[in-house]
Amino acid sequence: MTVVYIDILFLLNLTANYLLLLAAGRMAGAALARPRIGLGAGAGALYAALVFLPGLEWLAGWPCKLGAGVLMALIAYGGERYLLRVTVLFFGASAALAGAVLGLELLGNVSLTVKNGVFYTPVDVRLLLLLFVACYFALSLFFRRVGAPAGGLCRLEIALDGGSASLSALRDTGHTLTDPADNRPVVVAYVQSLAGLLPPWADCGDPIRSVERCHAAGSRQARLVPYRAVGVDCGMLLALRARQVTVDGRPQGRMLVALSPTPLDGEGRYQALIGGI
Repeated sequence: MTVVYIDILFLLNLTANYLLLLAAGRMAGAALARPRIGLGAGAGALYAALVFLPGLEWLAGWPCKLGAGVLMALIAYGGERYLLRVTVLFFGASAALAGAVLGLELLGNVSLTVKNGVFYTPVDVRLLLLLFVACYFALSLFFRRVGAPAGGLCRLEIALDGGSASLSALRDTGHTLTDPADNRPVVVAYVQSLAGLLPPWADCGDPIRSVERCHAAGSRQARLVPYRAVGVDCGMLLALRARQVTVDGRPQGRMLVALSPTPLDGEGRYQALIGGI
């Protein structure tokens, strides 16, 4: 008979669920609200623990498993426009992790799960945690931005404290610049297209000094966004938090807008770049 320690079972499944939800969000290009992802992961870990309580074995049925997975995705990404994509990717990532665990069990002659496929091992917790982390990085590396929108021109409205501007933007599938805080795509706009809307401290030619002046003025609107480009191994762009960004009439919220000191298109067809929006 296998003795199951609920605290270890909860910790292992909390970690696995968190990484799976995080990987699914990154793959879908969704906004990452880590406290909500943690709550979703906690709900899944609680479900895994309840399965082992007397009288609750019926929770191990497939309908309950499916419902628990959907509930986790709703808690973590409810209201997100990519919710369906995130949910599908979450189940796909879960299947990939289950396959990796099964393969390791067969190769290493160890048991990393207990009945009903719940993650648990009394042998080596570190081994299972390492496997979770490795699968997370593998999924994020090879499937990042799955299903991103195709390229093309669109209409972009950027509202800053100084007013708003309408620009033509290119949907660039190779543009993967994201906000490290929430994983949302960063808009890159030619600074001259926003002339007259920028605060006096904003100088895209000196982004570090601009952020310092912004903070000295009591504002946290400015950010530094690292980037790489041809001939630039590691550069910095000055970015401002917009009041609202609208793409083809669809509001996208308070996104970061990075300021490019040079035109993005030599022919002037577009003044901004967007990625997976």
